[in-house]
Amino acid sequence: MASAGMVDAQAVKGADTVGTDTRGWDGGKRVNGRKRHVVTDSLGLLVVVLVTAASVQDRDGGRLALSRAKTVMPSMVLVWADGGYAGRLVAWVAEHCRMTLDIVRKPKGKVGFSVLPHRWLIERTLAWIVRCRRLDHDYERLPAHSEAMITGQ
Repeated sequence: MASAGMVDAQAVKGADTVGTDTRGWDGGKRVNGRKRHVVTDSLGLLVVVLVTAASVQDRDGGRLALSRAKTVMPSMVLVWADGGYAGRLVAWVAEHCRMTLDIVRKPKGKVGFSVLPHRWLIERTLAWIVRCRRLDHDYERLPAHSEAMITGQ
C-alpha cells in the first residue's frame, strides 16, 4: 500500500564537544552547529534522521535523507515539503527515488503565520525532539552519534 511522508530540517546549536569539521553556520537561522534533516511518515513518526553541518542547504540534505527514506520505507510515494526544497530537487526525487515531492506553500496574499496542511505534523515531531532537554542542542562528537540519540538506537 502506498504511503506519504514529510521532510524538513532543523538547525540546532552545537556544544563545545562538536568538532569544527562537522559543524557549520546557518545564516538563515543564525545558528553555529548542525542541521537535522528529518523524514517522517504521515503520522509524524520518524523514518529517517540525517545530521549534517548547519551550512548544508535543505535541498542538499533532503536529497540524501529522501534517498535513505526510500530504502527504509519503499512504500513511500508522496512527500510534502516546504519551499526550501523547491527547484531541481523535485525532478531529482521523481527520477531517482520514484516519489512525488509536493511543495506546500503559504496561501497567496496571506501575511504572517498560518498553519499549513500536512506541514504541522513534521513541525510537531521536531518540537517533540527539541522538548527533550538532551536534544535541544547537539552535544555529540560525531553526526552518527547524534542520529542515534534522536532515534533511540
